[in-house]
Amino acid sequence: MSVPDQLRFDDRVAIITGAGGGLGRAYARVLAARGARIVANDIDLKDDAGHTPAGRLCAEISAAGGAAVAVDASVADTGAGEAVVRTALDAFGRVDILINNAGILRDRSFAKLSEEELHAVHGVHLYGTLAVTKAAWPVLRERGYGRVVLTTSVAGLFGNAGQANYASAKSAMVGLGRTLAIEGARSGINVNIVSPGAATAMTAKLLPEHLHAAMAPEKVAPMVAYLCHETCSETGEIFFASGGRYARNLIVETPGYRNPAATVEDIATHLGTIMDASTWTLPGDSMQLPEL
Repeated sequence: MSVPDQLRFDDRVAIITGAGGGLGRAYARVLAARGARIVANDIDLKDDAGHTPAGRLCAEISAAGGAAVAVDASVADTGAGEAVVRTALDAFGRVDILINNAGILRDRSFAKLSEEELHAVHGVHLYGTLAVTKAAWPVLRERGYGRVVLTTSVAGLFGNAGQANYASAKSAMVGLGRTLAIEGARSGINVNIVSPGAATAMTAKLLPEHLHAAMAPEKVAPMVAYLCHETCSETGEIFFASGGRYARNLIVETPGYRNPAATVEDIATHLGTIMDASTWTLPGDSMQLPEL
């Protein structure tokens, strides 16, 4: 595929949640440097100088000659989704790109996990993503164009001890993203899912210090930026990005064992055949009845 010297985002408006630091900040900086106007959302937590995380980012982008506005609120707050999208429309008159990146951790073994720790994590990762995307969806449909990125994780795809709340919310991004990709296709909306690995304020304590530089958020940003570009035709895909490595994650199906009259004992006997992944197929992009 022929690629221009630089993929630009001139006149595009990008909403980025959790943009005040880490991955969100890296995404905002690369998009702004390439001409996008940024709506930066992050929590309303002021430093000693009275600046919020999103506010600091917007000041940096503006100082570099870009355009950015801040929305200081958690995506889990009631009405935050509508407020973020309304800010974009009031400031720039449109929305083209939505990157759902906001996240928190409340790690705990499942046996000790409290309802507060469960609901807090789901409130940001799952319901926050739903709220902002639900508010942006009719705007994107009316324009007949959109690029939406949802964030899963290796924990959401493969599981991780002590992260039942986080992993379940991140796993939900796969089902949500693939469904939105199907529904958005008729309106020119591409939806993809990214599984990033980076040393951020949320994850740095979980990673050895010697990996922090190698796993900088800036090494994830090129993948996400490309998924937001108008030339990207991929939709409904899951992409891994970490430490300069970029890959496609797949959900596949083995040939399995066929027996319409199978008994419990048949399943036990043929489990090896069912589990055999030496060959596999990639399911289609829409739900279909299985071949009988």
